[in-house]
Amino acid sequence: MTLSEVREYLLQGDAEFQKLVEEHARYSTQLEQLSRTQYRSVEDLQLEAHLKRLKLRLKDEMEKRVAHFRSASSQ
Repeated sequence: MTLSEVREYLLQGDAEFQKLVEEHARYSTQLEQLSRTQYRSVEDLQLEAHLKRLKLRLKDEMEKRVAHFRSASSQ
């Protein structure tokens, strides 16, 4: 299976993976909205950094699940 096929398979059958993807998308949307602001306050910059960390954590967790699935299915 290709990487995109594995992700699609997990999206269809793994509720936790679906939740991770949804949260990741929500953080992306929030970051997009923040980036449209011309003048950002210190709080906005802190929020942006926080959202980026959360988004990266989610991406790492999704990649772990994909790697686990691939290693389990190859055995």
